[in-house]
Amino acid sequence: MPQWSPFQPLPPRGESAAPEGEGLTQQAGPRPHSRDTLPWLRDALAALGDADEGEALPRRHEAVPQRRTDEPQADDTLPGSGMLPQRGDPLPQPGAALPQRSDGLPQRGASLPQPDEALPQRGDGLPQRGNPLPQRGYPHAQRGDALPQRGDALPQRGDALPQRGDALPQPGVALPQRGGDTLPQRGGALPQRGGGQGDGPEALPRRTTRTRPSGRHRSPHRLSVASDAPALVIAVPGSAEADIAEIGLRVASVASQSCPGVDIRVGYLEGEDLALADCLRPADADGADHDQFPSVIVPLLLGPSPAIDASLRRIAALPALQAVVAGHLGPHPLVAEALHARLAEAGLARHARSTGLSISADSRGIIVLADKDEQAASAAAVAAVLLASRLSVPVVPASLGDPASIADAVTRLTEGGSRRPALAPCLIGPETSLPVLDDLSAALGAPASATLGAHPAVGQLVAIRYGAALASLSLAG
Repeated sequence: MPQWSPFQPLPPRGESAAPEGEGLTQQAGPRPHSRDTLPWLRDALAALGDADEGEALPRRHEAVPQRRTDEPQADDTLPGSGMLPQRGDPLPQPGAALPQRSDGLPQRGASLPQPDEALPQRGDGLPQRGNPLPQRGYPHAQRGDALPQRGDALPQRGDALPQRGDALPQPGVALPQRGGDTLPQRGGALPQRGGGQGDGPEALPRRTTRTRPSGRHRSPHRLSVASDAPALVIAVPGSAEADIAEIGLRVASVASQSCPGVDIRVGYLEGEDLALADCLRPADADGADHDQFPSVIVPLLLGPSPAIDASLRRIAALPALQAVVAGHLGPHPLVAEALHARLAEAGLARHARSTGLSISADSRGIIVLADKDEQAASAAAVAAVLLASRLSVPVVPASLGDPASIADAVTRLTEGGSRRPALAPCLIGPETSLPVLDDLSAALGAPASATLGAHPAVGQLVAIRYGAALASLSLAG
C-alpha cells in the first residue's frame, strides 16, 4: 500500500485519487466525502494508527473509537515534559541559573511556596456576632447595656456637652436640668389669660399691642389707640333717672372691649345727675388747658333728631369745654343685624340668616319704625333693605312722627300678600316713649319686637364712630 504524507497535495477536482492500475471506476462528479472515492483518507488513518487496516470508518451516530492507554503518549515522549510555569510564579532573578532542558520541571500538583503569613483556610470558623469591636477614643455603649427609659430627664439647651474621653452617664443617673427648675407636667393647670392680678403664674399679661391688624377681614370696631387718646363720652338722650335699664352703662361696657385703654364716660342730656356737661370737663381740679385732642361725643342715636342734635352742638360749643360731636350710629349693616336679633327673640323671624330666595309660608311682613324725623326715616329705609336681604321677606320703613307713612306701609304689605305685619322699632330706647310703641302695636294688631337697647352691635357702632372722629381730628391737626 503506498504511503501517504500529510504534505501531499490533493488531487485536482474531477480526477481519481487512486494510483494507476488499481482499476477503480471513474465516475463523473464524484462525491468528495464518499469512502469509495477517497481511499487515500483510509490509508492516512491507518498510517497514524487510529484505525486498523481494512477497518471501516464509524458511521453517523456510532461511537468514535478511543485512544488506547497502553500506547505511549506524545507528551510523555517529549523531553522535559511536565507542568508548565503557572501565572503568579516568581520570575527568575538576574544572574540566576536558568533551568536546563534536562532539569525536571515542577510537576502538576506540586505544592506552591507559601507567603509569610498564613491565610485563613477553608473550614476555619468565622468571627461570631456579639464579639466586641475595637473602640476609638473613649468607650461607647456596648451590646447588652441598658437603654434610656421613658421618663428619664433629657439634657437641656445650654448644658455643657460631653467631651471626648469623659465617662458616659450610667443608667439611672439623673441628667442636669436647666436652672434647676422643674418643667410643667402633663395634666397640670395651664396659666389663663385674664386670671388673677398677682405675680403668680395664674395670670398672663393682657395683650397691649398698638399695631393695627392687617387684612380685609379685620373687624372695624377693634381699635388700637394711644394711651393719651381723648375721652369717649356717650351722650344718652333723657335723664339718668329715666334710664332704669342702664342702657348707657351697658353700651359703655361693650364699647370698652372694642377700644381698650380709652377713657369712656356716660353723660345724659337731661337732669343734673351725670350731666353731659360735667362729663366733658377735665379730670384735674384746676381746669387748665391741655395740649391734647378734645373729647369725642358719640350720640346714642341711630339717625338724626333735630332737638337732640341741637342740644349736643350747644354743649360742645361752650368755651370751657373742648369736645367734638361724632356722627350718628346708623345707617350701618350692624343695625340690620341687631333688628334681626330682636325679631328672632320675639319669635317673629328665623334665627338663621336666609341663604337664598324663599317664599314665606306665614305671609308675614316687617315694618321698620324710625324716629320722628324725615332723615331718620331715610336711615330706616337703608336698614329695611338690609333686613329684607337677611330674612327674604317684604320689609317697608315708616316713621313714628308720620301716621300716614305707617298706614301706607300696612297697605303695601297687604297688597304684596303679607296680611300679618310685624313691627321692628329701629330705636335704641331712651330717645322715644315706649308706651307709644305699645299703643301702635295694639291699634294695628301687629306684634312688635323690643328696641335695640344695649345690643352688642350698638356698642360696636359707638367704637366705630369714635374711631372715625379720631381719624378726622388727626387729619385736621
